[in-house]
Amino acid sequence: MRASLPGKKIDSAGLGALVGEGANPMAAEVAAEHGVCLDGHCAQAFSSSLAMQYDLILVMENSHLERIKKSYPEVSGKTMLFGHWQNQLEIGDPYKKSREMYQLVYTQLAQSTARWVLALKK
Repeated sequence: MRASLPGKKIDSAGLGALVGEGANPMAAEVAAEHGVCLDGHCAQAFSSSLAMQYDLILVMENSHLERIKKSYPEVSGKTMLFGHWQNQLEIGDPYKKSREMYQLVYTQLAQSTARWVLALKK
């Protein structure tokens, strides 16, 4: 998404992030097969102060939306599913799952990214 929206500040943070860790090796491998380099990725925890720096927050699952609404109500109005433009698609966490799951999640993220890029460029 960063490459397609160079004028936008784009980051990643997790509700259950392994803070300070790099990208999961399987995720990095699958991304690399598609020309995406995850070198230098460093996990950070989602927080209210971090969220306030952004105009839009994208989450993978409805449970993440609910958790943000409950714990961070001040940013719930700018929080949406990453799969919003794909009929509210929830994108599951592939952590500790098969390579095929990582590939599926990569595909879902790539498709959702393309839709968000079109929406954000309007």
